[in-house]
Amino acid sequence: MTAATSRDIKVTTPSDREITVTREFDAPRDLVFLAHSSAEHMSKWWGPRRYDIAVCEVDFRVGGKWRIVHRGDDGQEFGFRGEYKEIRPPEKIVWTFEFEGYPGHISLETLSLEERDGKTILTANAVYETVEDRNATLQSGMEEGANETMQRLDEYIATLRS
Repeated sequence: MTAATSRDIKVTTPSDREITVTREFDAPRDLVFLAHSSAEHMSKWWGPRRYDIAVCEVDFRVGGKWRIVHRGDDGQEFGFRGEYKEIRPPEKIVWTFEFEGYPGHISLETLSLEERDGKTILTANAVYETVEDRNATLQSGMEEGANETMQRLDEYIATLRS
């Protein structure tokens, strides 16, 4: 990643099976939460810019499934899926996350939103089944992709505000 700005993500590894991503948004947490709550919203910002969203299915309820497929200019597709485990508006979403290209390796992700002075601190913590799975994620370029995704989320939230 290039030189950090206040709008870049912070990535930490609190344990050998965890990755935590933190970023501040200049928006109330209700809007940040809303942007995570439907295919209509997530299809506008989820993933790096170099991919189109070929599929975006979101059943936003506990027990509901989600699936997003990115498509590159070359037609190659990358699918991701999971299931919602806990939803507590507007502060918390817990879901499973699986990259379809690496089936059976599922992480449990907790998205926490804390509002301070009209800004929202987003903290996304992923717990992996093994240290190898966590390390593979770190080596996959996830930091660059997550940073760009959060930039896109920030831009999308600005459109929701207007």
